[in-house]
Amino acid sequence: MSTKHEQIIQHIIALPVGNKISVRQIAKDLHVSDGTAYRAIKEAENQGLVSTIERVGTIRIERKNKENFDQLTFAEVVNIIDGQVLGGRDGLYKTLSKFVIGAMQLDAMMRYTQADSLLIVGNRIKAHEQALHEGAAVLITGGFDTEDYIKKLADEKELPIISTSYDTFTVAAMINRAIYDQLIKKEIVFVGDISTPFERAYYLTTNDRIEQWYQLNEKSSHTRFPVLDDKLRVVGMVSSKDIVGKTKEHRIDRVMSKKPQVVQEKTSLASVGHMMVWEGIELVPVVDQSHQLKGVVSRQDVLKAMQQIQRQPQVGETIDDIVSSNLIANEEDELSFTTKIIPQMTNQLGTLSNGVFTSLIAEACSRMLLKVKKADISIENITVYFSKPVQIESDLTIKPKIIDVGRLYAKIDVEVYNLDQMVGKGLIMAQLINR
Repeated sequence: MSTKHEQIIQHIIALPVGNKISVRQIAKDLHVSDGTAYRAIKEAENQGLVSTIERVGTIRIERKNKENFDQLTFAEVVNIIDGQVLGGRDGLYKTLSKFVIGAMQLDAMMRYTQADSLLIVGNRIKAHEQALHEGAAVLITGGFDTEDYIKKLADEKELPIISTSYDTFTVAAMINRAIYDQLIKKEIVFVGDISTPFERAYYLTTNDRIEQWYQLNEKSSHTRFPVLDDKLRVVGMVSSKDIVGKTKEHRIDRVMSKKPQVVQEKTSLASVGHMMVWEGIELVPVVDQSHQLKGVVSRQDVLKAMQQIQRQPQVGETIDDIVSSNLIANEEDELSFTTKIIPQMTNQLGTLSNGVFTSLIAEACSRMLLKVKKADISIENITVYFSKPVQIESDLTIKPKIIDVGRLYAKIDVEVYNLDQMVGKGLIMAQLINR
């Protein structure tokens, strides 16, 4: 039986795209409290099912697939640019394919303006009208209004006409930034992206006996399985060490380990990888908020995904991507690395920022361990310090050296040089994730 929270989410998913949603209406329709309805609507917003706009309300929007993260709904645009919706509210759920800056003659502007696009333009009434006839929405910059007949036309065509106090350049930059941020998010891998779904997962129930464990072991070659109660909630885990010396007639709930480690679909790959290494776990159940089983993720799934990520080109560049692309193995000594300090790596004073310095040291250690031990690392502790400020355009050499290494841990000392002068040091404690 699903919880009230899940029932509300399912109800919202079933609503047609573009439908208005209110706390009071949800509470009334599903016989829940206003607080429960509000929390579920906020969760739906986090999942990309709805968008809340000031002076308009909350509307159902299309949830993005990972492939089309480079597109925004008009509702999202309104929120990004602090806009005011003048007309065409019923089209806010629609997605824009591109935006056009209207800084040209009207006929030239219309050659670029097409259906599903967004025309960003100032106080040009004729351009507003023409764009709507072409099937495009309109964003009016500079805080201007438009004529009533334009608003009526927008309502008829269900194409939003939005006003913002920002200028055209700022608006274009804000929309670009939002798309760029989404592209970076797209690259982040979550447990839900790599887990084996419930339908294909192997599990036992509290009523099963050890005999069933042997059957699943033979079928799947796994040695660790989640144990579910009659509501499909994860209540334990059973592994080969739990059944040693027990007869096949023993009930599973008598031998299982209670309160097992679990993850949710939105847990990051890095987090679950860290947990598996730290706890020495081969397989973790994936659960929802009610603790019901949604799937399982294995250590093999995590390692495979980590290796794929390292081979993928990044679409949106984070600081770590910039650091990685600028770090080059030294020709004379393959276990040391060189990099040039570019503007994105500096702070407001024009010197290398602490955060980038830390990233450079971490990346150098990661690459060195991959060469020496054929292992990835999960950093437990990192200590860094500057002895001299590093100027923009400086050429740095980073020299990591293993102080101590075992089967699971490594301690690495790092020295950073600018020409022949040491400018900083680092000490890293890391777990090894063997490939």
